[in-house]
Amino acid sequence: QMQLVQSGGGSVQPGGSLRLSCAPTRSIFNFNAMGWYRQAPGKERESVAIITKDGSTNYADAVKGRFTISRDGAKNMLYLQMNSLNPEDTAVYFCNAVSLGKVFQYWGQGTQVTISS
Repeated sequence: QMQLVQSGGGSVQPGGSLRLSCAPTRSIFNFNAMGWYRQAPGKERESVAIITKDGSTNYADAVKGRFTISRDGAKNMLYLQMNSLNPEDTAVYFCNAVSLGKVFQYWGQGTQVTISS
């Protein structure tokens, strides 16, 4: 059974940085795309950053220039480096993967990110 196991997250002050990690139980290159989503209290889940199989990336306007999505094939890991964090980034962050052929979608367990002073 395919799983996405997340790590990282936590609490930092405004302006700080955090890195999220996601480890799939299948090769990261066996997905059409992988990405990070977030859901703040009372809000819908939204896309934060996506990386496609060919390495193309796409970011939400709110995080452009501050967040970086990357992958490490040797470690089979997906990352989200988050810099210049602000309170509006507070949310539960989810790792996501879409299968080749876009038939299946998988979600990580979610990790809380809290930005406060």
